[in-house]
Amino acid sequence: MDLKYGCNPHQAFASVEAIDPDTLPIEKLNGTPSMINYLDAVNAWQLVLELRRALDLPAAASFKHVSPAGAAVAVELDEELARCYEVAGRELTPLATAYVRARGADPKCSFGDFVALSDVVDVETANFLKGVVSDGVVAPGYDPEALEILKRKKNGGFIVLQGDADFTPPETESREAYGLRLTQDRNNRQVTLDDVANPVCGTFTEAAKRDMVLGLIALKYTQSNSVGYALDGQMIGIGAGQQSRVDCTKLAGEKADTWHLGRHPRVLDLAFKSGVKRQERINWRIRFLEGDLTQFEEVALREVLDGDLVLLNDEEKRDWIAKLDGVSLVSDGFIPFRDNIDHASKHGVKFIAQPGGSTRDADIESACKDYGIAMVHTGLRLFHH
Repeated sequence: MDLKYGCNPHQAFASVEAIDPDTLPIEKLNGTPSMINYLDAVNAWQLVLELRRALDLPAAASFKHVSPAGAAVAVELDEELARCYEVAGRELTPLATAYVRARGADPKCSFGDFVALSDVVDVETANFLKGVVSDGVVAPGYDPEALEILKRKKNGGFIVLQGDADFTPPETESREAYGLRLTQDRNNRQVTLDDVANPVCGTFTEAAKRDMVLGLIALKYTQSNSVGYALDGQMIGIGAGQQSRVDCTKLAGEKADTWHLGRHPRVLDLAFKSGVKRQERINWRIRFLEGDLTQFEEVALREVLDGDLVLLNDEEKRDWIAKLDGVSLVSDGFIPFRDNIDHASKHGVKFIAQPGGSTRDADIESACKDYGIAMVHTGLRLFHH
C-alpha cells in the first residue's frame, strides 16, 4: 500500500507491505497514513498489547515520533486528577480512562499524537478522541458507532487502523540503511510481574509493582537511552533518546514535576473566559506553571482569564513538588552512577526497577538505602532503536 509520504514530504515515495502476504498485522480502515504514522502505530500497538497481557487491564499509549509521550492502564481517576484532565463529571469507560491518563501525562507532547488502545473502541472513548488534536488510532476493533465517529474526525482524514491481536510476528526483524541490511532476533521477551518480584533492597507495594511493569513495557518501545517515572497506573514523565542516562533521569523528572504541578489548586482554579478552547486552556496552564512567561504571553493570558492572574513563585512550586511521593522509576539500561538516584529522590521516587550489572551496583544500592528507596535488578536490558 502506498503511504502519504516518507518521514518528510520531499520523500514522496513510501509504501508498506506485509512480509507474509497471507497475514496482515495492521489493516487500514480510514485515512492516509505516512511513514511516521505507521512507525508510531506499530510501536504503540505492541506496547498496549503487552501491557494488557501483563497487567490484565485496558491500556492506552500516546505516541509522538516513535516514542510514547504517555502510557497508562485503566486506574480510576480521583476528583483532583479528573479536574486536571478536564473530564470531571464525565462518564468514562475503563478504556477511555486509560487514554485520558496516557494523554494527560504530558499534554504538550501529546498534541497531534498517534493513539494505541488495547481493547475494542467504545463510543465514550471515540467521543473523547473526537475532541482532541490527534493524527490517528490503532486498536483491535471498533464498535460500529465509534468507528463512524472517528471516520468523521478531521473532515474524514483521521487515520483509523485495526490491529490483529492474534498476529504472531517473525522471529527476526530487519531494516535497511545506506545499502546495508541489519537483522536481529525480535525482542520478544515479555515483561511480567515476576520481573519485579525480588527487590535487592526495601519492599514493594502492589501498586508499585504494577507501575514498574507499566514503566518497563513503556520503555521497551521508547527510543534509548530512556528513563521513566510512573504513578497510579500511568507514566508521568519519560526521558527518551538521551545519550547520558542522568540526562534521561533529569528530563523525566522535570516532566513528572510539571505533571504534579498541574494539580496545584492555583492551576486548577484558573478561570478561563467562555469560548477559550480546550487545547488553548491546556497550553495556557502549562505555560502558567512553567512560569517563564514573556511579557507578551502574560498580557495574552490575562486577556483570556476571568479574574486576576497570580503566578506561582519558586518557593510555592518547591513546596508543592515536595508532596510528590510513591513514584516508581524505571530504566532501560543499568544505572551507572549514584547521581541518578540523587536526582530521582527530588521527584518523589520510592521504587526503582533497573537491569543492574554495573560495576557500581553496590554504590547505587547504598544510595537507594540513603533515601529509603526500594530497588529491584531485573537483569533485563530494554534498549530500543
